[in-house]
Amino acid sequence: MLGGCSFASDTLWPSLSGSDPRSGGSQAQRVAIPPSSAEQNPQPTMSPAGGTASGRGAIAQAPTPAPITATAVGQRATQMRDDVQRLQGSVNGRSTQLQQFRAEQVQIAQRYYGIVAGINARLQVGTTPGNPNLQGQWNQANQELERIATEIGRMSQLSNQVAADAATASFLLESTRAAYSLSGAVEEDHRALATLEDEVNRTVVSIDRQLNELSEDVNRQTAYVGRERSNMTALSVAIKNGELFGTGLNNRPFAAVAPADGSPARLGAAPGQTPRTANPASAAVGNRPLVVIRFDRPNPSYEQALYTAVSRALERRPEAAFDLVAVSPGRGNQAQVALASTNAKRQAETVLRSLTNMGLTPDRINLSATTSGNVQTNEVHLFVR
Repeated sequence: MLGGCSFASDTLWPSLSGSDPRSGGSQAQRVAIPPSSAEQNPQPTMSPAGGTASGRGAIAQAPTPAPITATAVGQRATQMRDDVQRLQGSVNGRSTQLQQFRAEQVQIAQRYYGIVAGINARLQVGTTPGNPNLQGQWNQANQELERIATEIGRMSQLSNQVAADAATASFLLESTRAAYSLSGAVEEDHRALATLEDEVNRTVVSIDRQLNELSEDVNRQTAYVGRERSNMTALSVAIKNGELFGTGLNNRPFAAVAPADGSPARLGAAPGQTPRTANPASAAVGNRPLVVIRFDRPNPSYEQALYTAVSRALERRPEAAFDLVAVSPGRGNQAQVALASTNAKRQAETVLRSLTNMGLTPDRINLSATTSGNVQTNEVHLFVR
């Protein structure tokens, strides 16, 4: 019994030196284990982590299709599979084009902003009015902006092509589902049709994603180009004046209003009658103009004072709108009054252009004209409402 216990102990806990404990230190016999078939394979097969796609709208690698038989339904499934493969190739090509368009737009935008930043830097430190170097840079920036507009047109064409792919995918999906009802099919044919239907559904998802992305890109880029064109107009005015002002230009029709001083209207209504249009100045705070510009000499300098007054008004009331009133003297005969009114309108349009160039949007400016017996020369009044 003692010998058996010793043998079991030596078997369960062998010597760490590799020798047989029963042989008194002699070398133990080694048993060779042959490699498995997987270890003998010189080219092991690795399972992919996921499908490869060139973009968000691309189609991942399709699963292995089910075998198709030689029946009529099987031949129909073979034809539709070829159509689906061509459609998937077209969808992947559209996705590649979309990524290329986006990359080109990024490069164009970088060049555009680089040129505009150089112009703004020169204007910030001060430059001469109408600097030809800045004008040349402005032309280059405008060309880059037009290239972005051209890319928008190309994206719109791509969107139409993707819409055509969507119609093709819808037709293939209906054809695949209708093939289930054909007679003369075997189980393998229906399994092939099920696999084909899955591929078409995945293609439809990719097409819908492409349509959504293209719609968002076109809308975003269109709004972007519209804003930048307005900024380019402001930048052109800044180069002309040698200093920065604002954006936009939009002429508004004049409306005949009653004189602010209560005198009889001479324009747009007969003497002694009240025009149908209300006086914009009556809606102003305290019925006092924010700015009064007198055109008692040619080309008066008013832009800096006008810009300061409007900026302070917007700081106090960011949602404020403005009434721009062309006031002309009401003395003299009808021809003299009409001539003075025409000149006052033209001068008010000049002030309107200055305001829009300073960045005030035209929809916040109401343009009107009136006459007054209390003024000696043409004036333009700006009210806050």
